[in-house]
Amino acid sequence: MHLQTFRLRAVAFVAGVALLAFSGWANADPPSRVARLGYASGAVSFSPAGETDWDPATINRPLGSGDRLWTDQGARAEIQIGGASVRMNGATSVVVLNLDDRITQLQLTQGTLNVNVRRLAPNQVVEVDTPNLAFTLRKPGAYRIAVDPDGNATDIIVRKGQGEAYGEGAAYVVDARQPYRFMGTGLREYEYLSAPQLDEFDRWASSRDRGYDSSPSARYVSPDVVGYQDLDANGTWRVEPNYGNVWVPNRVATGWAPYRDGHWTWIDPWGWTWVDDAPWGFAVSHYGRWAHMRGTWVWVPGPVRAPAYYAPALVVFVGGNNFQLTISSGNVGGVAWFPLAPREVYRPSYPVSRGYFEQINRSNTVVNTTVINNTYNTYNTTNVTNVIYANRVVPGAVIAVPVTTFVHSQPVSKAAVRVSREQLARAAVANVATVAPTERSVRGTGARGERGEPRGQQRGEGPPERVFERPVVARTAPPAAHAGFAAQREQLATKPGHPLDEAGRKGLKPAATAAPAPVVNVVAPTHVAPPTVRPPPAVPAARKEDARGKSDDRKGTPTPLPAARPPEQRGQPRERDHEVAPPPPSRPIVAMPAPAVVPHVAPPAATRPPEQRGRPEQRRNGEERGQSVAPPPPPAQAAPREERNGNRPRPAASRPGDQDNERKRGDDNRR
Repeated sequence: MHLQTFRLRAVAFVAGVALLAFSGWANADPPSRVARLGYASGAVSFSPAGETDWDPATINRPLGSGDRLWTDQGARAEIQIGGASVRMNGATSVVVLNLDDRITQLQLTQGTLNVNVRRLAPNQVVEVDTPNLAFTLRKPGAYRIAVDPDGNATDIIVRKGQGEAYGEGAAYVVDARQPYRFMGTGLREYEYLSAPQLDEFDRWASSRDRGYDSSPSARYVSPDVVGYQDLDANGTWRVEPNYGNVWVPNRVATGWAPYRDGHWTWIDPWGWTWVDDAPWGFAVSHYGRWAHMRGTWVWVPGPVRAPAYYAPALVVFVGGNNFQLTISSGNVGGVAWFPLAPREVYRPSYPVSRGYFEQINRSNTVVNTTVINNTYNTYNTTNVTNVIYANRVVPGAVIAVPVTTFVHSQPVSKAAVRVSREQLARAAVANVATVAPTERSVRGTGARGERGEPRGQQRGEGPPERVFERPVVARTAPPAAHAGFAAQREQLATKPGHPLDEAGRKGLKPAATAAPAPVVNVVAPTHVAPPTVRPPPAVPAARKEDARGKSDDRKGTPTPLPAARPPEQRGQPRERDHEVAPPPPSRPIVAMPAPAVVPHVAPPAATRPPEQRGRPEQRRNGEERGQSVAPPPPPAQAAPREERNGNRPRPAASRPGDQDNERKRGDDNRR
C-alpha cells in the first residue's frame, strides 16, 4: 500500500515537473530590453526582421533581432541599447543578429561603427561580427570597427577598454595599445595601424556621448531606460508628494495627451507597439506611468535601482470587435486606448511567465505584490473587469481612431475621433487591441507608396546589392532567422492582436518572400572560456627578413619568430636617431607571425573549422598551416639606419640590396 502511494506521488511529481517545463518552453519570455533608433540624418533605410523591402527609417522605432539598417553615403544613425550606443557612419550596413538580456550581437559587412559602452552587467556582452572576425566588447570603453567596401579587411581600434578578437582557430585580447587591420578569417594576415586622429565622425560621436555623461535625467531613472537623455532638453523634473520625482514635457499642444502623437506598428514578439513622434517620446512610452495632476500630464518613472523592463506600450485598450466610431463617411470600426497610471498593473498581450509579469510591473511602477499576483492569475483573459483605471475618466485621455488608421500605421493625431463619455463607459476594457496586423503594420510608417516621406527623413537608394549576404565570422551562434510576416499571417488572423508564442513561432517555415538568413560561421563553441592573454611581444631577430609576418611551425609548436623591426611604414617622414619607429598604418597583405596557441579557445579537433591557408608566397618550405596566432605589437626600437637618409622609405621590393637578399634566401633554401 505504501509502495503504491509512493509510486503515485512520484508519477504526479514527474508530471508536474513536465508540465512546468512545457509551460516555460511554450511561454518563453521575450527580451526585457530592445534597441532604439535614436538619431538619423541623411538617407537611412530600414528593413524589418524577415522582410526584403527597404523603407526610410523612423526615429524611435524599437529594434530587435533580425532588423536591418543601412546608411547612404554622408548619412549617420545612432542605435541606443541600454548602456551602449552604436553610431553608424555613411555607407554602413548593420543587422541585429541577436538582442536579448545577455547579448547584443551585430553584423557589420561594410562601413564604420563607433561603439561607446558606458555600462555592462556582469553577464552581458556586445559582439560585432564582420567578414574577417568576431569582436566582443566585454568592458566599458570606446571602440571603432570598420569593414572596407569589399568586405576584405576589418580595422579594430580600441581607444579605451578591451575586446577579444576571434577567428578560425585563433583568439586573443586587443586593447588600446595597438590598432590592427585583419584580412582573411584566420587572424593570420594583418597590418599594424598607427593610432588615427579623431575624424569628423569620431567627434560627432563624442559630442553625443557627452549628452549621456552630463544628463540630469540619469539621476531620476534606471540606467536601463532607453532614451532618457532626450528628456533633458524637452522637459523639467519636479517633485510631487504622491509620486516623488516626475517629468513634465515642455511645448506640447493644447489638449495633448500621452500616446497621441505617433503611430502603431507590429513588432515581434511583442505585437502592437507604439512609436512616438516626439524625439523624447521613447522613454515615456515604454517605461514608467503617466499621471494627470492639476490639469497637467506628468511622467512617473519606475524605481531608479530596478532593472527596467521594456514594454511595447503601457496602455489599456477600450472597445472590442463591435466598437464603432462616427466619422464623416459614417460609422466605422474603431480602436481606443488610454495610458496606465501609477500603481496600475500592466497586462501584456503576449505570453509571459509569472516572473516576467512581476518584473515588468515592479520595474516600471510601485505596485502591491498581492495585486500583481492576483492579476497574473487572470491576465490571459482579454477583457478586464472589476478594475478602476484612473486615467479612463480624465478628459482627453482616451484616444480613438478608425481601425484602418491603426492597422496601417498612419499618424494617430490626424485621425483621432472624439468619443462621448457615455460610449466609453459602455465599452469593454481589454489588454489587447483585437486587430490582426497586415504587411503594412510590420513595415510601419516609413513604408513606401502610402503618404510620402516620413517627417525629417530622406529616401535613399537602399543598400548595394548583396552587401548583406556576405558571410561573417561569429563567436556566438545567433537564433534562427525570422520567418517573415507572410509565414505568420494565417495564424495571426485566427487570434487577432495576439503575437505567436514560442511554440507557434518554432514551427514556421520561412515564406518565399522572406529575407535570406544571414550567413554566419561560428568559430568556437559558446561554452569555451574567452582568451586571457594579450599578443606576445616580438624579440630581436638574427635576420631582418624574418620580421615580416612569417611563421615557423615546422616542429608542431607555433613559436613567434624574432623580428628586427616592424614592417616598413610607407609614406612617413624619416625618423631621428633617438626616435622610436612608429607602427606602419597600411601595407600589402602579410602573413601573420604565429605566437603561442590559445588552447582553451580553439575548438576541438572534431569540430574545428577548416584551417585557413596562407598564400604560397607567404610560407616557407616545410611550414605547417592553420595555427592559432596573435599579432604582436610593434617593438619599441630605433628606426633602421637605412631609413635616415632624408627620403621617404621606398617599397620593400625596390630597396637597394633586396635582390641580394633574395639570392641569399634562395641559396639557403637550396642548402
